[in-house]
Amino acid sequence: MHNVKKLTKDLYWVGANDRRIALFEGVYSVPSGVSYNSYLLMDDKTVLLDTVDKAVNHQFFENIAHVLGNRNLDYLIINHMEPDHCAEIGSLVAKYPDIKIVCNAKIQQMIGQYFELNIPENQWQIVKEGDTLETGSHKLTFVMAPMVHWPEVMVTYDSTDKLLFSADAFGSFGAIDGNIFADEVDFDHRYMDEARRYYTNIVGKYGPQVQMLLKKAAGLDIQMICPLHGYVWRKDLGIFIDKYQKWSTYEPEIKSVLIPYASVYGNTQNAAEILAGKLAQLGVKDIKMYDTSVIHPSYIVADAFKYSHIVFASTTYNMGIFVSMETLLHDLTAHNIQNRKIAVIENGSWAPASGNLMTEIISKWKNTEIIGNRITLKSSLKQNQEEELEVLAKEIAATI
Repeated sequence: MHNVKKLTKDLYWVGANDRRIALFEGVYSVPSGVSYNSYLLMDDKTVLLDTVDKAVNHQFFENIAHVLGNRNLDYLIINHMEPDHCAEIGSLVAKYPDIKIVCNAKIQQMIGQYFELNIPENQWQIVKEGDTLETGSHKLTFVMAPMVHWPEVMVTYDSTDKLLFSADAFGSFGAIDGNIFADEVDFDHRYMDEARRYYTNIVGKYGPQVQMLLKKAAGLDIQMICPLHGYVWRKDLGIFIDKYQKWSTYEPEIKSVLIPYASVYGNTQNAAEILAGKLAQLGVKDIKMYDTSVIHPSYIVADAFKYSHIVFASTTYNMGIFVSMETLLHDLTAHNIQNRKIAVIENGSWAPASGNLMTEIISKWKNTEIIGNRITLKSSLKQNQEEELEVLAKEIAATI
C-alpha cells in the first residue's frame, strides 16, 4: 500500500520512513528514526527528484507506482549521491529503461563509481550552474552547492511554485509522523534539537560552503523548502534560515554555559556540579551538563554549536585525557567549532596532565578564548579550592 503525501497540486512526497534504524551512517543514534525524502513532479513530463535508502525501497516503489498510474517516468534529477539518497538509481533505470538522468558532471562520475549501468549517452542531461529544465508548466533551475556536504551536491529550484529542493541542507533526524509540513508539528520543541544535531554533525564542518549556498538562495524567491530528510517548510522559513545562518557562521544561539565532564569516581563531576551551581547563583540561566561517558558526542557537539561558553572538565587517564572527553574534543575539532569562550578543569591523583592536553587541542580552534585560571584537582576538590571555583564562575559570568 502506498504512503504518498501531496505537497502542491502536482508535487508529491514519495519517500519513506525508517524507524528501525539504530545508527545513521553507522555513527549517530536516531531514536526517532529517519525519513528519506523523494519528490515526484507530475507535469507534462514526470520528474523524480532523488531516490531513497535501500532499506525502504519497497515502500518507495509502491509510492511511485501509485502516483504515476499508467504514466511513464521521464526524468530523474539527482541532487546528491550519498547512498541514503541514491541507492535505488539502478533499480529505477531497470524499471524505467527510457528514463533521462539529470545531474552534474561530478554526480555522473559518482554514479559510475557506485553502479555499473548501461545508460545511452542521449539519456544523460549534464547540467551546470544556472542550467534549466522545462517540464511543461514548471521551470527547474540547477544551483551548485559543492561541499554541502559532499563535493557533487547541487540543489534544484522550481521557479513556478517557488520551491527549493535543498538536498541535505535544511534536513533533520527523525521520521515523519504523519504530518509532512513543519508548521503542522511543534517543530521548535519536538524537532529543532534534532535538526541542530543533524546539521552540526553532518554538515557543520562546512560552514563557509553553507554560507555560499545561503547567499545564492537569498537571490531566489523561496516559498517552500523540500529537504532530503525531515519535514517540508512552507511557513516561517526565516526561522530555519536564521538557524542555518548562525550555525554556518559558528555564532552561538544563546549566551550560557555548557559543561561536558569526564569523571571516573565522581570527583571531577563534583567540581563541575559545584561550578554549575555557582554560575546559577550568579544569574546564568539554561546551563547544560553532560557526562561524556554516557552521552553520545553527537548530542554534545550540537549543544557546543548552541552555547557561547564551554567548560571542559576531565580526569587524567593513562597520562592523557579521559577517553570519552578526548573523543569529544577531537570531534569538535573535526566539525570546525570556533568563536567560543572556554574554561578548563583537570584532575589527576599523581600527575594531572589532562589540562595541558585539552588546552593544546582547544588552542587550534579559531577565534576561541580560554578564560580564567585552570583549576587543578588532585584526586578530589579540597575545601580551600572552593574559592577558585567561585573566581572562575565570576569570570565566566562576567563575559556572559
